[in-house]
Amino acid sequence: MATIKDIARECGVSIATVSNVVNHTGRVSEKTVTRVMEAADRMGYVPDRVASNLKKRRTNVIGVITEDLTVFNTAEIVDGINEYLDDNGYSFLLGNLRLYKKYNNEFYKNDEYKDAAEREFRVMISQRVSGIIYIGAHVREIDIVPEDCSVPVVVAYGFDKDRKIPSVVYDDELAAYEAVSSLIEGGAKKIGLITGEKKSLHTKLRAEGYKRALSEHGIKENKKLIAAGNWQREGGRKAAEKLMKEDIDAIFSMSDTMSVGVYDYANKSGLKVGKDFRIVSFDNREISAELTPALSSVAIPLSEIGKTAAETMLGMLDGENYEPESLKKLKCRIVKRD
Repeated sequence: MATIKDIARECGVSIATVSNVVNHTGRVSEKTVTRVMEAADRMGYVPDRVASNLKKRRTNVIGVITEDLTVFNTAEIVDGINEYLDDNGYSFLLGNLRLYKKYNNEFYKNDEYKDAAEREFRVMISQRVSGIIYIGAHVREIDIVPEDCSVPVVVAYGFDKDRKIPSVVYDDELAAYEAVSSLIEGGAKKIGLITGEKKSLHTKLRAEGYKRALSEHGIKENKKLIAAGNWQREGGRKAAEKLMKEDIDAIFSMSDTMSVGVYDYANKSGLKVGKDFRIVSFDNREISAELTPALSSVAIPLSEIGKTAAETMLGMLDGENYEPESLKKLKCRIVKRD
């Protein structure tokens, strides 16, 4: 295989001149460029892109840091990133912080996780990645990106605290609005709400969507129809027991896990889901299709979040005038079942 040195000898020019031609750098006359490129083609020269990238401190590798691969949303987001990078000639290096495994669901309230995340950023940079995509386990403000990070960063399933780092999430509020609207348009008039944890951003935004749907359809909000389930199956069961005392005709549950608790209560109480009351849920977990009757649920665009994060990253790397959105919200869809 011919080298730059061979081409330089063939053309009677310096190695630096040939390097400038094949790497599109420096100032070289058009006549010399033509002569060098013809010689390169004739001699079968193939550029060493790996060596070139190392000199530029740039590789076609993106670092992907996950807070925990075992959290239900993460694997599909990673798969979306993988697909987009594959299609565009990039690979990725994966780092898993295992925060949920180490600190349970409250990990983001533990300062140790910030130290672990910062160490992983350092490791990625030492591996010469061109950029880093950070995947949150919960959609929330994320402020762990080192201020002196030397490569571009994109946050997926979360957003940068100061909105300086491009972030990709889904539209919680709109999804809840559409889910509750579907119940109202199907004839429901007294809709109970089962919420997640009080301090959760998901709870706040989905509650806003619930309230907006009621308001726009002329239904007055009734606080007696709101019950906390705290994301737990047992919480969903207790919430259903409370709401049934208010003679509701439908339920919007903020998670499939809590909805399973609603089914538990219905089965024990002799109520038939879909007949005695209707329910629409959130997350579109595998269990939603296995329940009887099968549960309609909001599907989060997880793969699309990954693809969009990867697209944003490559845009930042390859587009000179590329200006990414500070916060991109993707639309969810309702998967209608029995």
